[in-house]
Amino acid sequence: MRPPSEAEIHAPEFPRHLDWLNVAPRAHKGPMLVEFWDHARVNSLRTLPYVRAWHERYTDRGLLVVGVHTPGYSFGRDPEVVAEAVERLEIHHPVVLDPDFEVWRRYGNPGWPGRYLFDHAARLVHLHYGEGEYRETELAVQEALAGFDPETALPEPLEPVHPEDEPGVLLEPQTADLRLPADRERLELVRDWIEGEDYLEASDAGAAASFSYAAGGAWAVLSGSVRPGLYETGDTVVADSPGLRLHGVQFTPISPVDGS
Repeated sequence: MRPPSEAEIHAPEFPRHLDWLNVAPRAHKGPMLVEFWDHARVNSLRTLPYVRAWHERYTDRGLLVVGVHTPGYSFGRDPEVVAEAVERLEIHHPVVLDPDFEVWRRYGNPGWPGRYLFDHAARLVHLHYGEGEYRETELAVQEALAGFDPETALPEPLEPVHPEDEPGVLLEPQTADLRLPADRERLELVRDWIEGEDYLEASDAGAAASFSYAAGGAWAVLSGSVRPGLYETGDTVVADSPGLRLHGVQFTPISPVDGS
């Protein structure tokens, strides 16, 4: 969506002490797209193909894409974990690490993903929360670039990556995400699980956590005995070894085709 025409909202500065992955941006004169994301949130990963493509399409035309990695889970505060994810996900635009939510608070950002587009005068011209509005975002990017350089040649906007991304598509309601240990009562647990800061930890191999859901897919957020991050799953998570940490389960939309 676009802010009110009378609003004069300018891009907050990034705190200078924060660490960056890839190349930290220097003085930039063109438009800037800021995307709040988390490598362990499936909606951020579903948005990522668009963000990567906008970086590839428009960097040479004057757009700066900045990812703000604000962690939704305790393991996301580890810079090495985020660096591994950025490399694995083939993210080449600058990413600032925001482990203490400093940038998040400066923007008043409400969730993941959160997207803010500023023109060449650093004025907010478009914002969106959650998945969707990809075509609207890209058209706003093109408008900002045309204002920066009226002679720049611009491509047709990207085609939708997922069927759910088609403009005007209506989606069925889906199960709310599980957050642990707060939503422990929504699980059927086998064997012992120990409560931690933001997880349940399996005490031995064979421990299992089952749940019911209505969604297009289920993704478990795991760490401990496995690489921290998202793992596609069914309705049960089984610990192959002690120490597996289950932080939560996230759900994806039901496809308009599959849900018809």
